[in-house]
Amino acid sequence: MLIFNCTEAASTFFSRVHKGKKISPVEKPPSPAIEDDEQGGTIEQWLVHAITVQRKHVLFVIHVQTRYCMIFADAKKADVAGFVQRFSERWINGLIHHAGQHDILRWVEDEPMMERFEESNREYRLYKRRHRGAQKHIDDIAWFFQDCAAEWGTLPPDEYAAGRFDAQMNDFLRGSKGHKDYYYPSEEMMAHWLRTYCGRDEQVIQAARDRRKEVKQEIRDLESRLQQG
Repeated sequence: MLIFNCTEAASTFFSRVHKGKKISPVEKPPSPAIEDDEQGGTIEQWLVHAITVQRKHVLFVIHVQTRYCMIFADAKKADVAGFVQRFSERWINGLIHHAGQHDILRWVEDEPMMERFEESNREYRLYKRRHRGAQKHIDDIAWFFQDCAAEWGTLPPDEYAAGRFDAQMNDFLRGSKGHKDYYYPSEEMMAHWLRTYCGRDEQVIQAARDRRKEVKQEIRDLESRLQQG
């Protein structure tokens, strides 16, 4: 199940007013802290925040466990179903693109993976709830995004451009409670994906981490040779 924990701004974004009455799909959470929720099954906890950039709504969505983030520019207010569909497509496309770039698809069986992914994430809930650590990372990313948008003079024009920005953000080292060392959100999400939706054990996941590191070094070496060239 997908849990979208909404900040005050995100709760307002997903709400609408009908005949003077506020109608909101955002519910009261089962517990004040995300970590206190009952564990069981596949529950994906995300934090959602909304801001306005160039007079358009922009949503920032970050995975609480891995700090993997996605940015949704020009989002349609109060369209929860549209957001969830856009979110799911970006998430899976981003994962597959990253796996393809880093030679990790050898450990992914497409059909069983998609079946698990769709089955686990078919249902969703929106809760009004914050998360201080994840919010700090969202604030950093939002500041950087606004700076980039000012430089570009526009928001990302399509999902491909937005996905490239996501990938850039997820390749920054992060630190958070529960992690001993700094880590890359893209790598942690890859490991989470292989474990949760591909049924891979820790030995395979470590092999995928090692291969990802090798490919990144190969890319750096190639770029260095081209620059010298």
